[in-house]
Amino acid sequence: MSQKEAFDQFLKSLDEAVKEAKRAIKLPLIPDQKTGRLLWISNRELRLRYAISVDSNKKFYEALLDGKLLATKCPTCGALYFPPQDYCNRCKKQGLQWVELSGEGELLSYTKVVVKPYSFSHLEDYIVGIAKLKEGINILAWVSEKDVSKLKRGMKVNVRVKEREEEGYLVYEIVPAQD
Repeated sequence: MSQKEAFDQFLKSLDEAVKEAKRAIKLPLIPDQKTGRLLWISNRELRLRYAISVDSNKKFYEALLDGKLLATKCPTCGALYFPPQDYCNRCKKQGLQWVELSGEGELLSYTKVVVKPYSFSHLEDYIVGIAKLKEGINILAWVSEKDVSKLKRGMKVNVRVKEREEEGYLVYEIVPAQD
């Protein structure tokens, strides 16, 4: 069974559980499978899909295809932007320069996500973190390490580009550095 089929099957069983709960107790409440706490399941399905122009940042996406991470830098004041943008918030200059990031840094903070957004509810628990790169910018991303006990604030990390299998597209992630 594919991941999409499993998720669709999960949604169908969730719908059935909510219908049964509404018939039995007149409220759309069901117990969370993991914690046992009651969840309110809305009757309204919310689906969001964005279509955002990225033409001004096209080079960023092209670099991801090459496994590179780019930022933009203001040639006037030196401000660095990630995600990249074409406008300097400090000195109001447009037409920023592209710079490749080293990907080397340290882990500032992290958390294990156990209560997930609905669109990620079919995934195992995951860890997100903030890495401060040696260039001085912070990057928020998923962490490749699955065992939270192996992570420490201040540890050396790398940010790398990889294909996330669940979606089938390129993302960047935080990876503990090999000593």
